[in-house]
Amino acid sequence: MIFRDHISYSNRSNTVPTTSLFPTPSSQNRKSALRISSPFSSLMKHHHHHSSSPPLTRRTALIAASVLILLTFFLTRLFFCAPSSVPASSSKSRAGGIVLPIPLRVYVYDESEIDGLKELMRGRDGKIRDESCVKGQWGTQVKIHKLLLESKYRTMNKDEADLFFVPTYVKCVRMMGGLSDKEINQAYIKVLSQMPYFRRSGGRDHIFVFPSGAGAHLFKSWNKYLNLSIFLTPEGDRTDKKNTSAFNTWKDIIIPGNIDDSMTGGSPIINPLPLNKRKYLANFLGRAQNKTGRLQLIRLAKQFPHKLESPELKFKGPDKLGRKEYFEHLRNAKFCLAPRGESSWTLRFYESFFVECVPVILSDEIELPFEDDIDYKKVSIKWPSNKIGTELLDYLDSIPDEKIEAMIERGRKIRCFFVYSNLEKESCSAMLGIISELQKKKQVLRHSKDTFWLDDEKVVNRYLEEFPHWTTPVPLP
Repeated sequence: MIFRDHISYSNRSNTVPTTSLFPTPSSQNRKSALRISSPFSSLMKHHHHHSSSPPLTRRTALIAASVLILLTFFLTRLFFCAPSSVPASSSKSRAGGIVLPIPLRVYVYDESEIDGLKELMRGRDGKIRDESCVKGQWGTQVKIHKLLLESKYRTMNKDEADLFFVPTYVKCVRMMGGLSDKEINQAYIKVLSQMPYFRRSGGRDHIFVFPSGAGAHLFKSWNKYLNLSIFLTPEGDRTDKKNTSAFNTWKDIIIPGNIDDSMTGGSPIINPLPLNKRKYLANFLGRAQNKTGRLQLIRLAKQFPHKLESPELKFKGPDKLGRKEYFEHLRNAKFCLAPRGESSWTLRFYESFFVECVPVILSDEIELPFEDDIDYKKVSIKWPSNKIGTELLDYLDSIPDEKIEAMIERGRKIRCFFVYSNLEKESCSAMLGIISELQKKKQVLRHSKDTFWLDDEKVVNRYLEEFPHWTTPVPLP
């Protein structure tokens, strides 16, 4: 199966084996144990040893058997059904095999609620629009924000919220010249100082989206102020350029990159080709960026042009590669190579599933989304980056088309988890996967080194001021 056994993609995960409750009878006692466990055998034994008693009528026997069957059913339900981890008062929604308890409540800060937040979404002049930021790799900042606003998981009451979402479009704002790095840093600190709920938990229940390869490094002081907060990011490693990676496996969530909507919406230019119609064994569509793995692939394509395609990508001028041409190249190979670039993740990994070529990961430190639920070994290949060369092409060439087709078919079943779509309208989506991961971050007790509680359960700060009366700006670490 593509999905791991402990997720309820299969009914067998809901079955509680009797061996987990009672020891297995020994071989010499198994026969008697079976007799004891059967209500019908007990009834027949009773009849055999009391032959002098008046014989049971057929009707009486049927009634007795029915009573025993009902009794057995209720006793089985009582002793053998595993208790649900979800409170009885909550309902469940099942989508793609993930079971989601409904009660997760997320408070979404409004841009006008906190001074400085609007700058992190619109720039210093307030002129940057949502539609300008929803495209490109950083579009997840906008999409996740908008989908949470429409979601049944949203609450308008901070006091009943399990988690808090802080909307910022800072990658887009920076790319469009809306704020400098220094201004971004100052704006974040200003915003955080006005959040008592952030201070209450030390930021543990606050969610921030960092949608690009830079990760949380867009906020230069992230390690001081956000080191306990939940990051939603496609990036799991930046140790090539930074002294430390901002991604932490115990608190952060890897999300899919933002794929062009035309790929996920069934555009005719994405229409996959049959395997026997594809011209190349593999392709690499990307810039060299002076990265070792990418330079090796470009040289390999020149050495074996009939097997590996790696066209020079131009983004301006008369030879600019348009979106239509890009997809035509991508779908014309059996395998799509995804080497490391400026960071460990690459959008081509996700795009591969929609043009239906098998993604080959050439990035050793990559982290993938929803690894608890998706077994990527069944839908992709991960090859060591130090082995990029003829050995890689020979290996890919040895894989029969039947195996490639099987991997592509399994990929069709899980690619919906890479699409950002409405939670209430779709039974499988990136947002569903994110909500499932956020469920694991819920905490009954929210506290930090500056939070204390008294015998009446009131939360206070180190000056014994009750939480609702904390004034802003709250002190930051």
